[in-house]
Amino acid sequence: MDDDVFGFDGAAALIRAWSRGLRPDPNLTVSSWADLHRKLASRASAEPGQYRTARTPYMREIMDRLSPGDPTQRIVFMKAAQVGATEAGNNWIGFVIHQAPGPMLAVQPTVELAKRNSRQRIDPLIDESPELRERVKPARSRDAGNTMLSKEFAGGILIMTGANSAVGLRSTPARYIFLDEVDAYPASADEEGDPVTLAEARSLTFAHRRKVFLVSTPTIRGLSRIEREFEASDQRRYFVPCPHCDAMQWLKFERLRWEKWRPDTAEYHCEGCERPIAEHHKTRMLDRGEWRATATTADPTTVGYHLSALYSPVGWLSWQRIARAHEAARGSDEAMRAFRNTILGETWMETGEAPDWQRLADRREAWAPATVPERGLFLTAGADVQKDRIEVDVWAWGRGLESWLVDHLVLEGGPGDPACWQQLTDLLGRTWTHASGQTMTLARLAIDTGYETSAVYAWSRQVGFAQVAPVKGVEGFTRTSPVTGPTYVDATIAGKRLRRGARLWTVATSTFKAETYRFLRQDRPTREEQAAGALCPPGTIHLPDWADGEWLKQLTAEQLVTVKGKRGFTRLEWQKLRERNEALDTRVYARAAAWILGADRWPEARWADLEAQLGVAKQDGPTDGAAMAPSVPTRPMQRRRTVRSSYMR
Repeated sequence: MDDDVFGFDGAAALIRAWSRGLRPDPNLTVSSWADLHRKLASRASAEPGQYRTARTPYMREIMDRLSPGDPTQRIVFMKAAQVGATEAGNNWIGFVIHQAPGPMLAVQPTVELAKRNSRQRIDPLIDESPELRERVKPARSRDAGNTMLSKEFAGGILIMTGANSAVGLRSTPARYIFLDEVDAYPASADEEGDPVTLAEARSLTFAHRRKVFLVSTPTIRGLSRIEREFEASDQRRYFVPCPHCDAMQWLKFERLRWEKWRPDTAEYHCEGCERPIAEHHKTRMLDRGEWRATATTADPTTVGYHLSALYSPVGWLSWQRIARAHEAARGSDEAMRAFRNTILGETWMETGEAPDWQRLADRREAWAPATVPERGLFLTAGADVQKDRIEVDVWAWGRGLESWLVDHLVLEGGPGDPACWQQLTDLLGRTWTHASGQTMTLARLAIDTGYETSAVYAWSRQVGFAQVAPVKGVEGFTRTSPVTGPTYVDATIAGKRLRRGARLWTVATSTFKAETYRFLRQDRPTREEQAAGALCPPGTIHLPDWADGEWLKQLTAEQLVTVKGKRGFTRLEWQKLRERNEALDTRVYARAAAWILGADRWPEARWADLEAQLGVAKQDGPTDGAAMAPSVPTRPMQRRRTVRSSYMR
């Protein structure tokens, strides 16, 4: 065909382009495309080179569900960490760019993570595959359509954003939507609604042609988005044959067995013949495996998959290492939660049951008010603002976040009384006597901004943000970073609005409430054993004998309950057992202050430095789990009477 047929220049090129637009979606599947065209870069993969689906056979069906020829519209994948899910999603991105172009939205938990993913995953994906490199211009191009978070290609565009950005989620219609690590998404995107719902709404105009891929490691039962989606699906499990009897089964952790204290002896035991299966059989088992639905679903366009790290290919995470990780997690709820989430790919059941206040009363210890026991190394306070008063609790913290209540104050008058604020100001300069005889001041005071916000901001600006942290509590469990900020917010001072006039920290109160109750419930040595030198476990909360019944009832005034929502999904919610809960709130704020100071991440050197200042002998036994965390910069400190750590200077 030439231009003369139509009588104008460029007619042939126009017809060819029009014909390409009429071409149906290809029959090539995502897994086949990956095996042909996907190259793994050394900076983005532990096994660089040509991608091989045979390395992770369980990903083949999941990827092929994402192919245009499959009628499935929503694919849900609840999984352990590091089983190849993200690479499968990247294969899908490459396939869309090369074979089935259209608008695509890829969502990470935050915009910052989206940028990091673009640099570390998407750029290498494009750079290492010639078929993609010729279709997508580099990010350094002057073309405004090709930036770090936007990649244009013929017939489509890839937009990357964070679940915390409502603007990014509603930016454009999208035929393809990749929602990665959905359990780490915030409850609401800029207070405009659920990020998953906002993102999926972008695809509705594409009807049966849309594809939505939801992927995540699960978190807490009742709050986990991915578990909720998986339970509403057909709940597929990967069944593999026993090498001895060929019985098909999906792998369960309780069938991984080893000799006590010897995880190196771990072997999987078949459900059918009970014979042990060695690690080297896993490759053949995975290759012969198949996905089978274990439930029925009302939505035939949605399929759900679950996979634990027990299926990790040989050379990745072995059964012996899984057994070793389980042994190491024993005795620690936090470590066991991480094990269930990241290795088993299952949710963690947060108990949240309020401890019995009378049992706490029986375990009270004797030390004088306004004095700090020997192992307390720094002080924080939590302030709860009420209509007619401000209540403050002062807590001492030691290694392993062991804590002691050292003072309880009720400042009468409330936020409308200047004298009340003056009392709170005076508290910042007050000293408490340590068991060593030295005096200590507050390292940080966290004050709630939920009531009379303007007054709290005005006082915080007046005394300075170095020692005071205004906080805002939000619902939800965020264990990776239960405190975020500070963010600069507008403040109204003496009737005048100041832009970015205050610093505000956001606190996931559910996380610290659950932690507090867990610490209160844990067993501890008897008084006789402690007198003989036995140490309490990390996190132990010590309460003084001057803490009365009313205060103890306030500390245990809430309980975590499961609530069923309008759509039948369950969620976890803190509900009051009693009207007053100030003691629990102030504890949460004081704990947030310790987090803001960095106590969860201090290295051993910082704890030793505080002990040296106070003349406290280093304790033997468990130390803070964060001792191996990256070092927090410090300056050498001289011994002096009033103890203020370097972060106070």
